[in-house]
Amino acid sequence: MSTALLQISANMQRGDFTLDVNAAWPLTGVTALFGRSGCGKTTLLRIIAGLEKVSGAQVSFAGSGWQTTHQFVPIEKRRVGLVFQEASLLPHLSVTGNLLYGYQRTPDALRRLQPDAVIRMLGLETLLQRRVDQLSGGQAQRVALGRALLSSPQLLLLDEPLAALDTQTKREIMPFLSRLASESAVPIVLITHSPEEVQRLADRVVFMRNGVIDEICDLQQAMARPDSPLFADEGPATVLTGVLSDADEQGVRSFGVENARLFVQTPSSDLGQQSSSLANTRLRVLARDVSVALDDPQRISIRNHLQVVIQQIHELPDNRLLLTTQLADGQHLLIEITRWSALQLQLRTGQTVWALIKSVALVR
Repeated sequence: MSTALLQISANMQRGDFTLDVNAAWPLTGVTALFGRSGCGKTTLLRIIAGLEKVSGAQVSFAGSGWQTTHQFVPIEKRRVGLVFQEASLLPHLSVTGNLLYGYQRTPDALRRLQPDAVIRMLGLETLLQRRVDQLSGGQAQRVALGRALLSSPQLLLLDEPLAALDTQTKREIMPFLSRLASESAVPIVLITHSPEEVQRLADRVVFMRNGVIDEICDLQQAMARPDSPLFADEGPATVLTGVLSDADEQGVRSFGVENARLFVQTPSSDLGQQSSSLANTRLRVLARDVSVALDDPQRISIRNHLQVVIQQIHELPDNRLLLTTQLADGQHLLIEITRWSALQLQLRTGQTVWALIKSVALVR
């Protein structure tokens, strides 16, 4: 059975800017459009939504032509949900009124999500009777997400929904976005220029630059590239996915499978969570936070040390090397070391070594 696709082909000129794309990706999970400001992400999103009618463009959703040479399906008939940087809630309605606005206008036969489920998913139970001018920025954005979901869209389009929020509010809303992505079953296209948001939320990445698409790949492939644009802020990193256990009495949780198991210290506020809610958890490991040993050191404070196989050795600036290694569960781990260290240890591809992971963080 073939996978349903979102397909877009468009060429347009606007002043000094040219958009020239011809791409397709699966209608599953979260697809992040990633690139610098001005690279064409929002223009592409507007073409998908039907907000931008570009002559000669082609847009197909799961085989249905939203725009072809002979037809143009308007936005209201594409059944897409839109959330922008600003929540843009209806000020004369309460939170409940905003949430039900699209739901009440959606025919019963098309309703795929119910208010109770969306309210729980986004943690809105205590906000339902509030006026929208009584909401914080993060609360308003969660209501906007809920309103979009309750119109039962075929596709959810998010244009930098966290960009207008401060750092602390972003951290507070990120778990709700993650839950939305995993529980709603609605495919999502997310515009962002934040590597952190990509690492936390995306299943695949569309890399854009100067109006063109450089590459479309899944998150693991995007993180395996030594020159990945996602590394611009903090350097090379690995995102691992797995199941996080319940915490022990010291607040330590185990992650992953035998022979590839890591241990992570989690905040005390998380201690009441059950492991059933922590499947498909993501951990991030910065490559510079991993060292290499030829033998398994026993008397050492670093708790996370795993056997890995070196698959590739990449050159980095300043006499540094990036090792692409494979864990026992098949996932990859990036390790950044000095050229001097590699020479001293006589490292080579195909060699089995021990990775000493000094710091591992939940992607929150």
